[in-house]
Amino acid sequence: MKKTTGALAVLLIATALPAVGAGAASASGGGDDVTRRGSCSGSTDWKIKAKPDDGRIEVESEIDSNHNGQTWKWVLRHDGKVAARGSSTTHGPSGSFEVNRRTRNHAGKDSFRFRAVHAGEVCVARVSL
Repeated sequence: MKKTTGALAVLLIATALPAVGAGAASASGGGDDVTRRGSCSGSTDWKIKAKPDDGRIEVESEIDSNHNGQTWKWVLRHDGKVAARGSSTTHGPSGSFEVNRRTRNHAGKDSFRFRAVHAGEVCVARVSL
């Protein structure tokens, strides 16, 4: 019995270690939501969230620069392919903008990359579901 318990502990530790260096990720609301947060190349922060939604995946991306009126160009990629692109302008009260999209749920793990650029500052947010 001790041998099995020890092997189980090693397995649990080995599977948990890759998540330690993965950045700020959290599950929210008791569902299958995955949220990640981080900083851009300047003082701006980003947040990205992915969650299942009626057989599709809803992806919510947010850029928060604390400055109103900035226009950012952005691209959302799903499994490496462009799913959406556009430009958005930060607005009050917090000097931020959000991009929300619903995409097909591909077989296996779905990976999303949201990249936004303004005046030389670059934000890159990634999440997998």
